[in-house]
Amino acid sequence: MSANEKTEHLERKMETRDIQMISLGGVIGTGLFLSSGYTIQQAGPIGTIIAYLLGAVIVYAVMLCLGELSVAMPYTGSFHVYAKDLISPATGFTVAILYWLTWTIALGSEFTAAGIIMRQWFPHVPVWIWSLLFIILIFLSNVFSVRIFAESEFWFAAIKVIAILVFIVLGALAIVGIIPMKGYQHAPLLTNLTKDGWFPTGFGGVFTTMLTVNFAFSGTELIGITAGEAKDPEKTLPKAIHTTLWRLIIFFIGSITVMACLIPYRQAGVSESPFVHVFKLMGIPYAADIMNFVVLTAIISAANSGLYASTRMLWSLSNEGTIPRRFAKTNRRGIPVIALALSMIGGILSLLSSIYAADTIYLVLVSISGLAVVIVWMAIALAQINFHKRFLASGHQLNELKFRTPWYPIIPWFAFVASLASCLLIWFDPSQRIALYCTIPFVIICYCLHHFYDKYQHRAK
Repeated sequence: MSANEKTEHLERKMETRDIQMISLGGVIGTGLFLSSGYTIQQAGPIGTIIAYLLGAVIVYAVMLCLGELSVAMPYTGSFHVYAKDLISPATGFTVAILYWLTWTIALGSEFTAAGIIMRQWFPHVPVWIWSLLFIILIFLSNVFSVRIFAESEFWFAAIKVIAILVFIVLGALAIVGIIPMKGYQHAPLLTNLTKDGWFPTGFGGVFTTMLTVNFAFSGTELIGITAGEAKDPEKTLPKAIHTTLWRLIIFFIGSITVMACLIPYRQAGVSESPFVHVFKLMGIPYAADIMNFVVLTAIISAANSGLYASTRMLWSLSNEGTIPRRFAKTNRRGIPVIALALSMIGGILSLLSSIYAADTIYLVLVSISGLAVVIVWMAIALAQINFHKRFLASGHQLNELKFRTPWYPIIPWFAFVASLASCLLIWFDPSQRIALYCTIPFVIICYCLHHFYDKYQHRAK
C-alpha cells in the first residue's frame, strides 16, 4: 500500500480459533497467575468470586456491543475508527492513543518479567540479555506475516489454557478429597469459602476488587482489533464473541473458586503464585518450575498480543489520516512494518523508564494505562448506541444487521455505566486514586493535541 492510499483492513488470514486464542492470550496473563491470590486476600473468597462474575458480565456486554459494530464495519483498529465516526474525531484519536499506550506499557513490563523468570533458572545471566532475546522473538513473530503471528499466539495461549484446565480439574478432585492435600485431614469441600464469614473484609471489598477485576479482563477487546484481518468476519467474529463469557467464567471464575476453596484467604497471595501453592499442597513435584514455565509462556503470549494490538492502532491512526500516512505503509506480506517498529520502540522505552524512572515517568504511564482500557470500553458502548440510532435514521431495518446487540439499549447502557462506575470508584481507593489524577489531564491533552493538529491540517490544505 502506498503512503497516500486508505483501506479498511489488512490481509484477511485469521481463522476463528486464532481470534479466540489471541483474545485469550491478551486477557490471561500474570494478573491471573500471580496476583489473583492477593485479590482473594483483599475481598475474601465469596467477595472475589462475585466481583469476577460481575466483571465477566460487564466484559460480555462490551463484547456484544463490539460484535454489532465489528461485523457491520470490519475495520483494522476497529474501535478507534468507530469512536472517530460515531462519537467525534477527537474521541477516536484519544481512544487510539490510550489503547496504544496501554499495550506499549504492557510490553515493557512483560519483557522485564520474562527476564526475571529466566533468572531463576540461569542466575548468572543478566536479566537484560533475556529481555533482549524476548524482544527479538516477539518482533520476529509479528514482522513476517499475520499467519505466523496468529499461529504462534495460538500455541502460546494453548499452553496457558491447558495449565488452567489441569489446575481446575486437579483442584476439583482435591476439594472433594480424591487427591489428598497437605494440612487437610478431610476433604476441604466448600468450608474455606464461608468459615470466616461471607465477607470477612466487609462487603465493600467486592467493590474495591472490582477496580482491578475489569483491568484483569482487559484484552478481550482484541477481538475487535482483529476484525480487519479475520477471514469471513461475519462468521468468525460472532463465534469468538459468543464464547467470551463462558471462557472467562471457566478460566477465571473456575480457577479463582478452586483457589478460594483450597487456600485459607489469609494465606492467599502472601508470598507466591496461588497456582504453585495449590500444586505444592497436592505434592506435585517441580510445581514451581512447571508454573514458572507456564507464567513465562503467559508473558510471551501477552507481549505477542500487545505488540500486535499497538501496531494495528498506529496503522489505523495513520490510515485514517490522523497521523502522517507514511506510518500505514505495509510490506509485501501486508505487515505495517513502520507502525510495528514504532510500537516496539515504545515498548523498549517503557522498559527503560521502568528501570530508570520507576517512581516518576513510569508510575504516571502505568496509572494512565490502568484506566485506559475501561475508557475504551465506554467508547465502544457509546459508539454502538450512536450506530444503532444512525442506522435506523438512515432508513435501514434492524433485520439487515448480520449481528445485533441483544436487549438494546439495555446492554450498551449497562456496559457504559458499569465501566464509568469502575473509573469513578477509584476515587474511594487512596492507593489507586493517582490513576484519576494522571488520566484526566492526559485525556484533556489528547483532545487539545487533536484540535491543534486538525487546525494545522486544514491550514495546510
